[in-house]
Parts: sequence; C-alpha cells; structure tokens
Amino acid sequence: MSKYVVAGFSQIETILGVDKLPLTSEQLVYLPNSIHSSIGGDAYNESLALTWLGDEVTFLSMVGRDQNMAIFNPPDRKVNVSTDYVLPLLDATPEAVIFFDKKRNEQIFEDSKNITDVSYDMSMVSPLIAEADIVMLSNANFCRPMIQAAKEQNKQIITKFHAFRREKEKYNTDFLGNSDIIFFADTYLDEDPYDFIKDIENKYNNDIIVLSLGRDGLIMFDKTTGTIAKYDSVATNQVLSTAGAGNALCACFAHRYAKTKDPVVSIKDALLFASYKIGFVGTSNGFMTDEQLEKWHRLIWG
Repeated sequence: MSKYVVAGFSQIETILGVDKLPLTSEQLVYLPNSIHSSIGGDAYNESLALTWLGDEVTFLSMVGRDQNMAIFNPPDRKVNVSTDYVLPLLDATPEAVIFFDKKRNEQIFEDSKNITDVSYDMSMVSPLIAEADIVMLSNANFCRPMIQAAKEQNKQIITKFHAFRREKEKYNTDFLGNSDIIFFADTYLDEDPYDFIKDIENKYNNDIIVLSLGRDGLIMFDKTTGTIAKYDSVATNQVLSTAGAGNALCACFAHRYAKTKDPVVSIKDALLFASYKIGFVGTSNGFMTDEQLEKWHRLIWG
C-alpha cells in the first residue's frame, strides 16, 4: 500500500447516453434509463480508484460553499473517500454534462465556476505531502503551488493533463517541467503522436510519458530504457461509457508502478483496469480491486 496526495477538480456530472452524436435538433427526446448524475472529476475519480485498489489517499479539492459533502460517499458504496481536505471555497461546485453514443463518441460541456480564481489553503499542504509517497496533480491553477511543495520534499509527481492543447502549453510549463510521470490524451492532438511524445521528452526530460489514444490503446515513453512503445487496448467488458477512463488508467498505473517499479506491467494493468471501468456508466463507478486486477492479468498475460 502506498500513500498518495491527490489534488485537483471535483465536479457534479450529468452523463447522458444517446443514439448518436452530434445531437439532432429535436426539442424533446425521451431517454429511459439513460441519464445519470453523480460526483466526479479528475482528482475525485483518481482518489476513489486508488482507494478501491487499497492505497491510502489524501484528497485535496474545492467545491461550492453550500455543497453537501455526503455526495462524495453515497451510502451504498463499499469504500469511502475522506473529504477532510475538500474545501468549500467556491461560489458553486463545478459541473459537467457528458454526452456519449454507441460508437464511443463523446461531447462534453463543462462549467468550472470560479475555480480558476480561488487559491487552496497551502498552510495545510506541506505537512500532508510530507506523509505521502506520491503526489498526483491535475493541471488546475490551484495545484500550481503544490508542485514546489512536492519538489522541496523530493516526492514523485504525477500529472494528468485535462484536455491538453498545444496553444496552452506555455501556461503549463511548471507542470510539464516538474512532473516525473505525465498522462495526456490525444483528444485535441493534431500532430503525429510519436513526434509529440519525443518533443515533450526533449523539452521537459520526464521519466515516463503516456499518451492515450482512446479505443486504439496508448503510447508510452520510458526514459530508463529509452523506448517508445504502443500498447493496444484490451476488452474485459461491454463498453457502456468511456467517461472517466483516463482517470482510471492514470490511477491504476500509479498504483501498480509504486508496487512493481515496472512500467510495462503497470501500463498493461492500467489498460485492464480502464477497460473494466468503461463497462459502467458514471466516472466514479466500475473500479476493480487489486485482487481482481491480478486475476485478470493472469488470465490475459499469464
């Protein structure tokens, strides 16, 4: 079991399954059993996934001043995530509406409220980081001061970039240049993925870079071996919704890498974990336990 500080977004998510995207112009559509609302967000989903896997997690986030914290831990769930460091500082909790169709296409509408203008209380952060083995960050504004706190204490930093765009790179050099492990998605990438990874590595000298390609798997760079390799996705479940798959992938890789120090084993397990998760609707649903993960690994790879 490893100890993590996980910091970043929490948001209320409404997920809608539709026949196809883009949406038609119909004003009223009846969609039985297709609309699901719950708490989600990068940091919350990663914290929950790591907790399912047996790790100890300190979860840092911000929500609206009137937010009922019970939303984070519904009564029918077997594990809970501590909300001791989820601060009610925002005008309202960020929200997202996520549409997905049968071909795994997604369209997402996000409202981050005033989170870009509010700072986290850093007086409590350094002692929490001191107790952690690994610091996992979202590239949110309020997480920036946490980079230096983690560097000063020589902690491994993992950053998952949310909707990375090249034109926004200049605003993210502090995250890029100080992260040991980085996760990207190719959602907005309009260049060769191998060239993208090589360019990021040349600029920022990261230990591991993972670029998710959605249904086509992912590409991983490992500085120790100097290799860039593609890994295909695996199938463990019927796909219901891919929302939250990237968070599951990142969390499981962090968990397995801390345990094995083997990036290849870790990324294979992360692909397994994510493939199982997308058989469930809701970004915070469908996580394997560590025992289930090892069982599936043996079934597929021996």
